[in-house]
Amino acid sequence: MVKCHLLAIDFEYNGQKQRIVPILLLDESERILIDCGYPDFIPLLEEAAGKHGVTLHSMTKLIATHHDLDHMGSLANLKRTYPQIEIVAHELEKPYVEGTSKSLRLEQAEATWDALPAEAKPAAEQFIRLLQSIEPAVVDRTVSDGEVLPWCGGIEIVHTPGHMPGHISLYLPSSKTLLAADAVVIEEGRLNLANPQYTLDLKEAIRSVERLLDYDIEQLICYHGGLYQGNVRQALLQVLERYKPKGSGGTPPSGRFL
Repeated sequence: MVKCHLLAIDFEYNGQKQRIVPILLLDESERILIDCGYPDFIPLLEEAAGKHGVTLHSMTKLIATHHDLDHMGSLANLKRTYPQIEIVAHELEKPYVEGTSKSLRLEQAEATWDALPAEAKPAAEQFIRLLQSIEPAVVDRTVSDGEVLPWCGGIEIVHTPGHMPGHISLYLPSSKTLLAADAVVIEEGRLNLANPQYTLDLKEAIRSVERLLDYDIEQLICYHGGLYQGNVRQALLQVLERYKPKGSGGTPPSGRFL
């Protein structure tokens, strides 16, 4: 029997209350964590897993959906603490997770530095230092689009680029559940793109939302927002409607997530 636990973690970051929702998938032989939060989040992950009667000592796999710091910040420390964990990431994300290529988010932050007003530079500098401090981790297994991992009833890799080139979502056909990561987020009860003004390729992100329409989704879980309450297909179509090109009636809203 496959179980899917939402590890809702509330915390304060830069003076603001936030919540992330890593996922824990379990079957008779596997304990799989999907994303792992910011650096130093192991105590919070352990507490959240413990509420479901699970310890991180039993974890077998960790799937990193992409290399943003709120998704892989604790990755290296988790591997060090629990060396049995097999780290899984998309083939395009591997060099960034492992630190052999410079973080694309760091490149983006540095590239916008000169255009920032003076009052915004202290926060931006702090963000850049944080990105520079993220410890890389070795990826044990790479995955590609359409691959079905033979764990927890089958986990289909859905390549959803845009937010990051190697960003993945995960589809669980046995329960018709989509783990969206940052392909979409929930803001004030409705779906939106994650932080569209900082998405590396907005057109790709929109195409990724279109692609999700190909899946029979009864449950949609976002890393920022948790379980979506409502008609998933209709909500995805509404996201696309809001991001119509200029002149066709849509105005992209602003977002606030990595």
